[in-house]
This record gives sequence, C-alpha cells and structure tokens, in this order.
Amino acid sequence: MGCCNRRCGLIAGAVFGAVLAVLGGVLLPVGNSIVQTTVEKEAVIEPGTTAYDNWVAGGVVVYRQFWFFDVQNAEEVVKSGATPVVLEKGPYTYKTRYLAKDNITFNANMTASFVLPVGAIFDPSMSVGTEEDKVTSLNLAVAAAYSVVPTLLHSMLEAMMVATNSSLFQYRSVKELLWGYNDTLLKSELGLFFPYNGTYEGSFNVYTGKDDISKVGIIDRWRGERSLHFWDDEYCDMINGTDASSFAPFVDKKTPLYFFSSDICRSVSAGFEESLDLKGIEVYRFALQQDTLASPTVNPDNECFCKNNKTTRNCTLAGVLDISTCQDGKPIFISLPHFLYGSDYLREAVKGLNPNKEHHDTFLDVEPTTGFTLRFAKRIQVNMVYGPSKNITVLQKVKDYTIFPLVWMNETAALDDEAAEMIKGELMSRLEMLDILWKALLGTGVAIFLVCSISYCVVRRNQSKVA
Repeated sequence: MGCCNRRCGLIAGAVFGAVLAVLGGVLLPVGNSIVQTTVEKEAVIEPGTTAYDNWVAGGVVVYRQFWFFDVQNAEEVVKSGATPVVLEKGPYTYKTRYLAKDNITFNANMTASFVLPVGAIFDPSMSVGTEEDKVTSLNLAVAAAYSVVPTLLHSMLEAMMVATNSSLFQYRSVKELLWGYNDTLLKSELGLFFPYNGTYEGSFNVYTGKDDISKVGIIDRWRGERSLHFWDDEYCDMINGTDASSFAPFVDKKTPLYFFSSDICRSVSAGFEESLDLKGIEVYRFALQQDTLASPTVNPDNECFCKNNKTTRNCTLAGVLDISTCQDGKPIFISLPHFLYGSDYLREAVKGLNPNKEHHDTFLDVEPTTGFTLRFAKRIQVNMVYGPSKNITVLQKVKDYTIFPLVWMNETAALDDEAAEMIKGELMSRLEMLDILWKALLGTGVAIFLVCSISYCVVRRNQSKVA
C-alpha cells in the first residue's frame, strides 16, 4: 500500500510538473500577445494614449549646439589665393523645440495635422562664450550674389561691392550670423537661420496608426503636398517615413528606419549599428547610412540630387547635398560635420577639418518595443559655395569652386531620469515580470516532471527486484 501511494504521488508530481511546464510554454505567446495589444493601443496618436501625451507636448528639451569655422587667413585668401584655414569655435548652445504642437486637427483619413512653432533661447551654461563673440566667416551676401547674379553682370556686382565695402569674408557676432543682420550689399536681412524665432515648421499631416499601427507617425503630407517639388524627380521628391521622433512599435534591426528632414529637403534612412543601454533601457542605435550623401557614381539613387555639374565636379563629389533648389537659389550645400564621408577634395580645399564618426555622425537611439526615439543627435553642416571671377576683385585669385563650411549643428536630446523611470515602470518591469514568470513556470515544471519521472522509474525497478 505504501509503495502504491508513493508511485501515485510521483505520478501526480510528474503530471503537476508537466502542467506547470505547459502553462509556462502557453504563457509566452499569450503574454506576448497581451503586451503587443497593449503597446499598439498606447502607440496610437489620439487623446488618452502615452504616444499622444509625448507627441503633442514639447517633450524632452532639445538643444541646438553650433560650432563655427573661424577663418584664420582671410586676407591671404583674397590677396594671394591661399587655401583657407579654419579653426572650429564652439559650442554655442540654444534650447529649441520647447513649444507644443499647434493647430492640431484630427482628420477622417486617420491622420492628424499640425504646425510646429520654433524658437531658440541661448543657454550660456552650455556655451563657450556669449552670443556677442565674433567670428570671421564667409560673407553670405557675396557668396549668394556670386551664384545668383549671371556672370555677364559680375561687373555691376563688383561696383556694388566696392560701394558697400563688401569683401569675401566678414567679421560678425554669433547672434548675427545665426539669426540675422542688416546687409548693406543686398539691402536685406540675412542670417543662416533667418527667419527663425516666431515662425512655424510645417504644416504636417501624419498617420495616427488607429487603423494600421505600422503607419503611425508616417508623414502623409508636408505643406499640403504628398511629395516635394525641389528635385524634379519622382524618387528624390518622395516623402518617406516619420519625422524621426518615433517609429512603428516592434522595431526590426534588419529593417532601415526612414524619416524626412525638412532641414535638408529630402528623406533619408538609418541602419542598425548596435544595441545599447540607456538609463537601464535597451535601445537600438540606428545611424545615417554612409551612402546617403555618396556621389551618384557610388550610389546611383543620388543622381537626381545632383543639380550643378560645375560645383560637384560632374556629380563625382561625395559628402555634400546642394539644396539651392529649396533655398530660393542660394548656393547652400548640406553635409555632415567636417565633411565626414566626403571626398578628400573638400578637406583639401579648406584646411583645418578633422572628421570623426563619434562626434560628427547622425544617430537615433530607439526603444524597440514602443518605437519611441529616446535619444538622438542630428548633426549637419551648412556650407556655401564661391568660385573664380574675372570681374569681381575679391574672387580674382580664387583658383576653383570652393564649398566653404560656415557652421555645423548638433541638434540633440535624450530622455531624462524621470521619463526613464516611467518607461521602466510602465513597460520594462511588466516585460521582465512576464519573462521571469514563464521561465520560472517552465523551468520548475520541467524539473518537477523529470525528478518525479526518474523517481517513479527507480521505485518501480526496486519493487521489481524485490518481487
């Protein structure tokens, strides 16, 4: 009787262990389904969701840090055609994107429209000096006029430059160069980011994800249009992806992330680089694809972005993007800082540049479950072009077209400790609890089943020997 009870107990234990193991196995897909449903619900852009609360507000503090290229030999460049030598000066830091989205409207086609107010507040604690610090930089008016005014009229431009005492370079404050000053040559307000304060970016139309979560945040229209009109090409004029602040939930490492940047007038993509820990949260780092600004000889998709054979050396120049078509004809080129990934010629034409991937590349750190961007650094450099001229005195010694760096910008933000704790508490802890629970059930169940099964076999064998 005792042996029978022992065998029955072991059989019951084995069954119990098997049930626990099955429960653990079942809990994984069921739990994942519950998590997926919850995340997808909270990722929809509509009042009452986590995504909406983050989307509508100013969110985390975004900073724009500026480094200027201070010309060290301006007189030699003009008088003898010397190669310009520059010295990086910065950062000068501003708090930006601190205003909530405005004119938010939800539309019948599951999109939300809005405009983004922009402004900049100087932060001296994160800067090397004041806004009144002076920099010797390229004369914006001269560079713009050189490209816009036809060559046949350069004699008239020369007369205007002499009358206004305008040279190839100018000595101005950080504040003037960034946000505007009265220019005597063009008799207008000029600045690298003029106008800025008090203006709006957009309008944008983005999908809310309510009917299809894979489309959440994707831009449907920008300034009322589904495509751009800058490049005269269907491919280059496409508006792809989100604004990079978030992506669809459950991010796949193998799939590039697409986003549109109005700063450079085009869409780009970022590829997975590595997994990192950000305040106790796993994030996927995606970095700008290295062939984004490659020459068409390397990346044929960039053929339609090349608009000027002279300045781009028959479209063989890598590392720069001519955005004059979206800047009213102004000769503005965008690149990564210090011409990272650019042709050697760019750094040979201007001395003092030292590209470094760690400091100059653009990246996004994305939490893979929610698709939220928790940290980013958008780094771009603003350049203008000038070249030789027989009729303009300050350009007579210039030997070739020069794409000249003016300033590079790091627009950056990262979640703070409070937000990190909220994400860990609301999401990570639940996922970890679910992971621990199913592993515990599965492991305990298998262990109990094996111990009871082996013990049952041993007891039965011993009984057989006795019999």
